[in-house]
Amino acid sequence: MSLKIRLARAGAKKRPYYRIVVADSRSPRDGRYIEKIGTYDPLLPKDSGERVKLVEERVKHWLGHGAQPTDRVLRFLDAAGMRTRTARSNPTKGEPGKKRIEREEAKKTAAEEKAKAAAEAAAAPPPPPPVEEPVAEPEVTAEQQAAEAEPAAE
Repeated sequence: MSLKIRLARAGAKKRPYYRIVVADSRSPRDGRYIEKIGTYDPLLPKDSGERVKLVEERVKHWLGHGAQPTDRVLRFLDAAGMRTRTARSNPTKGEPGKKRIEREEAKKTAAEEKAKAAAEAAAAPPPPPPVEEPVAEPEVTAEQQAAEAEPAAE
């Protein structure tokens, strides 16, 4: 059985309160646990002594039996002086992933093409201004002239 020392959430919505528990690693986060060995109240100020409470004797007992603390609990144990926490180094964490790099390159090439097209459009001579064509008058046929002349003759 693999044991973990971890946080189990309690409290109301938007008002978290955690129990520090020893539990089987396969059990759910807020499910069955073997023993409650402390509490953590994140709503209290960081310098408050009531923020993290641990039963040191039981913590040492379970660590001796092979229980593995989670990263957050290990921070609490380090602050209490029961365990030392080594700082992790992940130099690639802040770097963008492959997809983001591809998207940025695509944006960059699109912007370059757009700028190139704008430069070509600016360098090309402007098109000649549109010439207004005279309005074509409808052609009058001989029949229409004769029809117009008859009423005038009467």
